[in-house]
Amino acid sequence: MKSDAKRTLCLNKKARHSYDILETVEAGIILEGPEVKSLRNGGGSIKDSYAQITGSEAYINNLHISPYTQASIFNAEPERRRKLLLHKREIARLSGKVKEKGLTLVPLSIYLKGHLVKVEIGLAKGRKEFRKKEVIKERDVKRETAREVKSWK
Repeated sequence: MKSDAKRTLCLNKKARHSYDILETVEAGIILEGPEVKSLRNGGGSIKDSYAQITGSEAYINNLHISPYTQASIFNAEPERRRKLLLHKREIARLSGKVKEKGLTLVPLSIYLKGHLVKVEIGLAKGRKEFRKKEVIKERDVKRETAREVKSWK
């Protein structure tokens, strides 16, 4: 029986601020052994990474995974291009949506699901600078109203 517990390894906070996330997709990722150990130790960063569909395959670029110190000669390049594991139907659907104006694939988080490493990919549309400020104001207003409601109880 598989465990459904998720343990977040990397989180892309900047993506949720800079983009409107229209939908999310869970994808597997092809990694080598030392890369998995490095991720488990907190040696990963998806800050400037992005996903790309080339032909009938999906890849993640600029995903930085620090070299695992105990695996000296077996370490891979830290920012190499890594393949994502998705069904052909999912790749075709995402490819069609990415071709629309202004949409991109952004990795939102990397997490462990059981013993497997998964990537959460978001289909996103870029936000304008004024829209980012509006979202922050809305969030602050919601937070304040929640405090007021809580204080009345």
